[in-house]
Amino acid sequence: MAYNERLTARIREALGDLPNVEEKRMFRGVTFMVDDKMCITAGDNKIMCRIDPAIHEEVIKRKGCETVKMRDREYKGYIYVSEEGIKTKKDLDYWIQLALAFNKKAKSSKKKKK
Repeated sequence: MAYNERLTARIREALGDLPNVEEKRMFRGVTFMVDDKMCITAGDNKIMCRIDPAIHEEVIKRKGCETVKMRDREYKGYIYVSEEGIKTKKDLDYWIQLALAFNKKAKSSKKKKK
């Protein structure tokens, strides 16, 4: 995914009131880390969200949504949502809320300082 400034700005605005949000360049886009955990990535024309794997099969049926695949492996709990699925603020907010809900119980991969 390449970097899309407009899409990144939309996510930045949606997460603006939250504490502990950090932006990192990764996955060929801008990843928004919430509480030191990967939450949402803005790419070229889509977003990647980390969601609860328990609802994965249900949400991939929504417009513009698909499972993240890397090296022929599907990653349950990680989804791409195309611009078609995030046209409106309401659409984008839906995906952000799913990602934030899972973020509360997701484990951080951040290494502890010694």
